[in-house]
Amino acid sequence: MNTKNESISCACGVAPRDGKADSRSTLWRYSLLGLGAATLWWLVYGQLLGASRYLTYSLLQIPRDTRLASAVEFFFYDTPKVMMLLVLVVFGVGIIRTFFTPERTRDVLSGKSEFVGNIMAAMLGIVTPFCSCSAVPLFIGFVTAGVPLGVTFSFLIAAPLVNEIAVGLLYGLLGWKIAAIYMGTGLVIAIAAGWTIGRLHLERYIEDWVTQMNVNPAATPEMRLSWRDRVVAGWDAVKDILGKVWIYVMLGIAVGAGIHGYVPEGFMASIMGKGAWWAVPVAVGIGVPMYSNAAGIIPVVEALLGKGAALGTVLAFMMSVIALSLPEMIILRKVLKPQLIGAFIGIVTIGILVVGYLFNLII
Repeated sequence: MNTKNESISCACGVAPRDGKADSRSTLWRYSLLGLGAATLWWLVYGQLLGASRYLTYSLLQIPRDTRLASAVEFFFYDTPKVMMLLVLVVFGVGIIRTFFTPERTRDVLSGKSEFVGNIMAAMLGIVTPFCSCSAVPLFIGFVTAGVPLGVTFSFLIAAPLVNEIAVGLLYGLLGWKIAAIYMGTGLVIAIAAGWTIGRLHLERYIEDWVTQMNVNPAATPEMRLSWRDRVVAGWDAVKDILGKVWIYVMLGIAVGAGIHGYVPEGFMASIMGKGAWWAVPVAVGIGVPMYSNAAGIIPVVEALLGKGAALGTVLAFMMSVIALSLPEMIILRKVLKPQLIGAFIGIVTIGILVVGYLFNLII
């Protein structure tokens, strides 16, 4: 349901084909196949700029140095680039997620002190399976297992906010510094917001039926996956996620192309720059109700920064789109009373505003 977080797969487990470890020959075969695929990926990726220029100026014969040419070239260049980055990132993340089941995550977090638990929950939220459809069962599982409410919220905030696919796309499109800033500030927001919710002692605003549930504490036997199973899981994640988000990626790139080609230089700096104190809250206000996903919003971020928008304002906009999803709030309403949902939205919004103002001040 929640397309802005659909780019984070539910990562359901893959049944192992057998219980035996992969042979050395199998590992060598997958390693060689992986090396060949990576080489082919890199060769194709390096030709994207030339291909986009050929399509724009030779095939379509659009005059150079026009706004239309700039927008069309951006679209032809970014579409395959973002899709190729998505395939690479999602495949790698799909394999990593086979090592992190929701049950194992719950077991790791239960019994931890709050602040340590907040840190661990935020970090685990980056790599563990999460999407809107899993918000309710995850919340119930955490609460009934004795995980503190604040620690649970650190996980629920970090999982969509510090989107590993968004990190990969930001790294590929805008460099490691912006990707690191996004990941670091997202973790701080998740840790601080979860800790604050824990200090407010809002457990009474969990729906009564959740706290009254009796959960069987018996652990589910953990399946052993071969490397073949993990590779299949990675490829399944690529097919699942790209099948869900490709249309939103295309729409995001189309919006970014329009901004890149038709928005005058410096215009975004005048309305999303450092000088206007209202720019950050307006950007957050625009981002909260947007119905998008992380992969689709990155090309828009790229275009905004290219047109002179301030980094802090753009970060606040992106985080509000990813972290404060209206569909997710509707789903969480099944287990949370309105007071707790309101506290969650308010605390995360304050954290995002602080990030926006802070980075506009120091960068």
